[in-house]
Amino acid sequence: MSLMDRINEDMKQAMKDKDKFKLSVIRMIRSAIKYAEIENKGELSDEQIVDVLTRELKQRRDSLQEFEKANRTELAEKVKNEIDILQEYLPEQLSEEELRQVVQDTINEVGATSKKDMGKVMGTVMPKVKGRADGKLINKLVQELLS
Repeated sequence: MSLMDRINEDMKQAMKDKDKFKLSVIRMIRSAIKYAEIENKGELSDEQIVDVLTRELKQRRDSLQEFEKANRTELAEKVKNEIDILQEYLPEQLSEEELRQVVQDTINEVGATSKKDMGKVMGTVMPKVKGRADGKLINKLVQELLS
């Protein structure tokens, strides 16, 4: 079953269960995917759908930070629930230890020695962990391991 099929099935189930919140989040996901399909001028592969979901997840995390800074707990709680639903459709996230190992292996692979090589390392790590790790965490680990 493709990722889009799974999203559609979950939408039908949310309708049957009368779960309005999950239904609205799934509709938002489908809308973002449809918009990407229009830009792409064709259907998206599962990998491209994961890219769209990752972008949506990043937006939600940024919003969550802002809501928490502003003490908007009711909005922060809503965004946390949206993040939980979004993560159901993404590949399992790597733990910090697993990610640290991938970054260290990549540093050794490209022969990076200083922070000047950070772009080279990031460019090699990102495709390896696509959709399975947060870019900010990767950036932090690369900086830490290169210093």
